[in-house]
Amino acid sequence: MYILGVDGGNTKTDYFLFDVNGKLIDFIRSGTCSHEGLKDSFEGSYRVMKSILDPFFEKNKITVDHIASAVFGLAGVDTPFQKTKLEDVASRLGFKNFRVVNDSFLGIKAGTTNGYGVCSINGTGTSSGGIDEEGNYLQVGGIGAIVGDEAGGYHVSRQAVRACYDEAYRFGKPTKLTSHVFNLLGTKDKYYLMENISDYYLTRKVDYTTLTKAVFEEANNGDEVALDIIVKMAENLARSAGGVVTGLTFKGQVQIVLAGSVWVKGNCPVLINHFKKCINEFTKRDCDVIVLEVPPATGAIIWALELYLGSFPNIDLREKVIKEVENVLNKL
Repeated sequence: MYILGVDGGNTKTDYFLFDVNGKLIDFIRSGTCSHEGLKDSFEGSYRVMKSILDPFFEKNKITVDHIASAVFGLAGVDTPFQKTKLEDVASRLGFKNFRVVNDSFLGIKAGTTNGYGVCSINGTGTSSGGIDEEGNYLQVGGIGAIVGDEAGGYHVSRQAVRACYDEAYRFGKPTKLTSHVFNLLGTKDKYYLMENISDYYLTRKVDYTTLTKAVFEEANNGDEVALDIIVKMAENLARSAGGVVTGLTFKGQVQIVLAGSVWVKGNCPVLINHFKKCINEFTKRDCDVIVLEVPPATGAIIWALELYLGSFPNIDLREKVIKEVENVLNKL
């Protein structure tokens, strides 16, 4: 028998086939399977995954009936409606013992000691998810700024543009971020700033990650405006993750896993330190904050093993899975 772990984001999807003893059988990476990124929405998710999984299983001389359990950690599983629709997709694909969850939940299974806790995602976008000891789930955020998703790489870059425009026209504080924005947009005169923002930034003709990195760089250099962006982001992330903590039932210390490129690669002590301060103040709980150092995809495989075994896998089995996944991804 085999298990399947799927980590599906808005740009790529990783499919891992393991046996029930934690041995990697095969792996394939493809484009997004997210209904949010496909013209035919949920039907597109079914179409894309079927087009990948049918030949993937055939290559390994198995069928979906040989899959003892599967976990799909997918972007765009943000509401009960979306979850139900994507569970229907998994059922149509032939899976029987499975979970479909937002990809924010994968970090919990990948990074915590006992398989429960909270995961704060801070990558291109942001959301927080939690699982408590009783198996209850809760997600906070994931659909945009209207629900407090004021974090993530794209948000940070927008704040840099805003800071530049504020300095130019709206009595904003002087900031070194202005020169970064001018350089990225090819602006030499502030008269053309709004035009270049409209023509290049809002149409995604420039790499916004350049500005995201600039905010962290200048924050580390002590730029007051950049530091303010980082501090506000940390507070927003703590409010969402803290909302998960208080919305579920945890006994004792709560493990908070930080995942996503901005958390893992941001390299700004102020961000994590202020997050720690805020989440403990908001929740009035002892929160153990952990930066995820293993691929989030391991959470899908470990969770699938948990479904098969009926209990959270022991540390030896988890480490075996993590090593297999890291070996595969390091070759890409």
